Amino acid sequence: MISCEQGVLPDRLIAKLIDAGAIGSSSSIRPLQVQPASLDLTLGSTAHRIRASFLPGAGRAISERLEEDSLRTVDLREGAVLEKGCVYVVGLQEHLALPTNIGAVANAKSSTGRLDLLTRLVTDCGTEFDRVDAGYTGPLYAEICPRSFAVLVRTGTRLNQIRFRQGDAVLSDDQLRELQRKRRIVSGDASIGGGIGFSVDLGRPNGFSGFRAKPHAGIIDVDEIGRYDPADFWDPVAAKDRRIILDPGSFYILASREAVSIPPDYAAEMAPYIAMVGEFRVHYAGFFDPGFGHSESGGKGSKGVLEVRCHEVPFFLEHGQLVGRLAFERMSARPDVPYGSSAGANYQGQGLKLAKQFRQYVAPGAPLLGG
Repeated sequence: MISCEQGVLPDRLIAKLIDAGAIGSSSSIRPLQVQPASLDLTLGSTAHRIRASFLPGAGRAISERLEEDSLRTVDLREGAVLEKGCVYVVGLQEHLALPTNIGAVANAKSSTGRLDLLTRLVTDCGTEFDRVDAGYTGPLYAEICPRSFAVLVRTGTRLNQIRFRQGDAVLSDDQLRELQRKRRIVSGDASIGGGIGFSVDLGRPNGFSGFRAKPHAGIIDVDEIGRYDPADFWDPVAAKDRRIILDPGSFYILASREAVSIPPDYAAEMAPYIAMVGEFRVHYAGFFDPGFGHSESGGKGSKGVLEVRCHEVPFFLEHGQLVGRLAFERMSARPDVPYGSSAGANYQGQGLKLAKQFRQYVAPGAPLLGG
């Protein structure tokens, strides 16, 4: 039993879970896997190509389902390509034996979401994606579906992350208003109601507002950094009259109008889909680490990058339109190393920025973006 306050566990308590055997691995857990409020998960040696996504359901192990539904296996030890539009299940190197007071929730890493690489955690007997019950003991799996680009992955590749929590420490709207008043967690006038509203920025002076994934691009090695020319994979999106039309089935990278500052004693998560605001999904990697966009000396914060996929019908998206809400949670303790205070924080201070695998993009007639 790990004794801690209610909230999301920080880096040092994750390390205690590892030391206590509550988190184990078929390999060694490397220090760089431990993030300010989460643990990066690593792919194992075998990917199963399956016919369709599934949840095992109560009383069923994923290994049983794979015996029924696996079409073929892919060896990841030397690296392998996961094809666009296919669904894979990969056993992760990590496994859990959680205390009865600790549960967990997972999400794709930021770069994974920006590649439109749908990645979700699945557990034995699971009835929901990305959720782990308190006291869970067993293996972990990743369901992976490349949506826009084929990707090269290998054993040890990190596509998703898991964070551990005790109890429920989500802030109420009144608590959010007080936090906004005292610590200015979002720029501008905060829209608070069921979380803090996020709107889209389509008002850049030169009209350049984001990127749309090319439909027939090449393969991306997800372990490379700064290797790829954005022009080979993305088309720039220009907003005419500060609005764009989202095409069904297309994937976009846009930016929030608001800048966000997450104090080190809090974490935040964006809801991935809100039907009331339109038929589109706005986030695949919705976790904001403690310290994201934060500066003790005051700073301007960091923009939220929106990973947008339109569903069903074309949709007009206009500057300043509400696209999602951000829920804040207390940390059970402040992390030893908040986001942005060490090397490897690829998205601290970001504007409109592609995944770290791409070189920096320069819009015609514009300064560098995404620094």
